[in-house]
Amino acid sequence: MAKLLVLFLLLSLTFLSFLSSTLSSSVSNGIDSWCSKTPHPKTCKYYMSHNPKFTGHLPKSKSEFKKAAVNIALDQSIKAQSHNKWLGSKCQNKKEKAAWADCLKLYQETITLLNQTQDPATKSTDYDAQTWLSTALTNLETCRAGFAELNVRDNILPLMSNNVSVLISNTLSINNGSLPPETKRYKDGFPSWLSTGDRKLLQSSTPAADLVVAQDGSGDYKTITEALNAAADRSGSGRFVIHVKSGMYEENLNMGSQFKNIMLLGDGLRWTIITGSRSVVGGSTTFNSATVAVTAEGFIARGITFRNTAGPENHQAVALRSGADLSVFYRCGFEGYQDTLYVHSQRQFYKECYIYGTVDFIFGNAAVVLQNCMIYARKPMSGQKNTVTAQGRTDPNQNTGISIHNSRVMAAADLVPALGSVKSYLGRPWKEYSRTIFMKTYIDTLVDPVGWLEWDGDFALDTLYYGEYKNIGPRSSTSQRVNWSGYHVITSASVASQFTVENFIAGQSWLTATGVPFVAGL
Repeated sequence: MAKLLVLFLLLSLTFLSFLSSTLSSSVSNGIDSWCSKTPHPKTCKYYMSHNPKFTGHLPKSKSEFKKAAVNIALDQSIKAQSHNKWLGSKCQNKKEKAAWADCLKLYQETITLLNQTQDPATKSTDYDAQTWLSTALTNLETCRAGFAELNVRDNILPLMSNNVSVLISNTLSINNGSLPPETKRYKDGFPSWLSTGDRKLLQSSTPAADLVVAQDGSGDYKTITEALNAAADRSGSGRFVIHVKSGMYEENLNMGSQFKNIMLLGDGLRWTIITGSRSVVGGSTTFNSATVAVTAEGFIARGITFRNTAGPENHQAVALRSGADLSVFYRCGFEGYQDTLYVHSQRQFYKECYIYGTVDFIFGNAAVVLQNCMIYARKPMSGQKNTVTAQGRTDPNQNTGISIHNSRVMAAADLVPALGSVKSYLGRPWKEYSRTIFMKTYIDTLVDPVGWLEWDGDFALDTLYYGEYKNIGPRSSTSQRVNWSGYHVITSASVASQFTVENFIAGQSWLTATGVPFVAGL
């Protein structure tokens, strides 16, 4: 009897071992099947099979797989951030410390965005998720760029090596397959992200202000910084208007998430000016050189000039950096030389703005439309070429790009006498999947007939997407344009409409509320 019992137990253990092996193989094969659909299947399989949350649990649907992929990216981001904090004591100099400090902010924002993507309380769409995932990936690219700009790549940066970018790239590809066809996202002539109240604020000649800033003491505060600190302590997160009266405000402002739904209302771009002079040559990263930086959702500015006076000799020097989702800039000015306007990430809209610069002076990786804007190239340093745009898309699944619509590209007063000796171009590919479109825009004689400039040899010429649609002006002819496979003369209205306010930044869903007038379509 004992022998029979032992034999039974041995047979049972053999069967259970076989069953376990079969199930394990089935789960592994199932993970292979899901992960094979991503750009980085090996990394996907490794983390799916080694994460205790998913061990033995095979995603049954695409939505389950996407949720698992986001969870893994989030877990690894949190681990990476913990490691990054530990690295602070290993920084050897101020420049390294500056780049490291940017990374701490950028990783924290990425963690917030990944949480937001899967939080049911946000009631987000797949389109929203693609925006936030695109931003998360851009943040990590910006982190790495800071070390390169300051020429301190060899000590801390290698120790920050991780797979978070690859994991986010996988989530982008999974979510991209879930996006529905483009649908109307506008109503009443405004992007729907703007409420009726915001629309009235922007259109009103005398909007009611919650706080007033005036240098002569006639307001609540003398500096914008003081007013913002007071606004951060307010109860609720409804629209909060700060009227900044005429004056030259020498302040560096950084508006993070606690400043949600703030509106800075100036007395006009010639009268209300915020100015600073940080630069890469001066020891800042491009990211941290901004006179004004904003990542607060729903930010609006009207009638203000953002200026960086570092000058061309100090290279990258940002006037405004926006990573603010659903942000609007109406009748604002942006003045600098290299890297004036940093459209870093998220969804942005610029209407009737004036932008001045030299090298890559509208750059970044937001999903952004500039409409009815005046774009002026200035005189650069000797030997430099002007490039209006440098778009930074690093992944083909990012829903980002720069769309310039119904605007004008011209020479600033200081460039006019030097037009014969300075070449100017519509853009160059900062990153591999750079995407920029000029539509129905006036292009003046400053622009070289070839239109676009290489970044470095044949880098990105096949993977970029540059388009022109029904532009006008003396240099709008495309007969001598570059012959890169990524360059397109757009003749189809349906193709061009993909880059309108309505379809490119879902403007109908949010802009209406701001009160900024816009054209939803072509």
